[in-house]
Amino acid sequence: MSTAILRTADSWWVATPEGAVRIDTHAQTTAQLLADQPAIEAASGDAVPVESLSLVSPVTAPCRVVAQMTNFVSHVRDAGMNPGTVPLTFFRKASGSISGPHDDVVKPAHVRLLDYEVEIALVIGRPLPVGTEIENMAGHVAGLVITNDVSARDLQLPKTQFYESKSYPTFTPVGPALVLLDADEFKRFTDLRLRLSVNGEIRQDMTAADMIYPPLAALRALTRFQRMDPGDLLLTGTPVGTALSAPPKPVEIVGSLLPATTKWRLFFRSQARNPKYLRDGDIIEAAIATDDGAIDLGRQRTTVRWTR
Repeated sequence: MSTAILRTADSWWVATPEGAVRIDTHAQTTAQLLADQPAIEAASGDAVPVESLSLVSPVTAPCRVVAQMTNFVSHVRDAGMNPGTVPLTFFRKASGSISGPHDDVVKPAHVRLLDYEVEIALVIGRPLPVGTEIENMAGHVAGLVITNDVSARDLQLPKTQFYESKSYPTFTPVGPALVLLDADEFKRFTDLRLRLSVNGEIRQDMTAADMIYPPLAALRALTRFQRMDPGDLLLTGTPVGTALSAPPKPVEIVGSLLPATTKWRLFFRSQARNPKYLRDGDIIEAAIATDDGAIDLGRQRTTVRWTR
């Protein structure tokens, strides 16, 4: 039976049908809370309405934030690539990019093309030194959270690197809940449906069954070279529907013949006309759950703000 953990600035809570119940714990970090399982199980007392709480990210920083790249069949095809030839690859984000599930997403003044990516993130539950043998997710992953891998595309693409373009403050909204799962519930991972809308318009809607590399394969590959610890995050990729999409083949062929500066100038000129990139005041809503509601990671709602 899943347990939804919420966090405010000064307390941890368990979400119940009656409301949120405070956890009696001295934990300051997600890792410390995960180690205080008796306190989670003993949470009791008067429930308060969840909507009355000012929720912050249930994953605390600093921590490692690792992400899988191009991991959904639909997204890979939309990018003009063959899913059968896409390797399992990772990139890092700064944990300073983590923000709460209702905090504003702030676009820096120099960023022109701001994009969204709803993703399921694994929250690591126990130390995973390099070389750890991983048999199943339940033994190593505490639970799941909603994340939005916000991206500055005009920085990401010409520089062919992800770290800067995805690491600005507020570029990783997390939550509202850290949902702790039992072993049987992890078996339903592929039933989870990822949905993201902007101003009420559905942009992304796909189940995790569309993933190329499932979480277990990703964890096994990652721990060959990267240590992970309790409270660290592994983002597992996003489905089709982001603002960025591949140009038509004829345009791509012509573009490949142009000097790099000319190619990028023309590409970004065309992208600037794309209405799907995030604008000042846009409302982003992200939700992840099984269609029957048996596993529900909640709903994230953020507002885009442009710095001038």
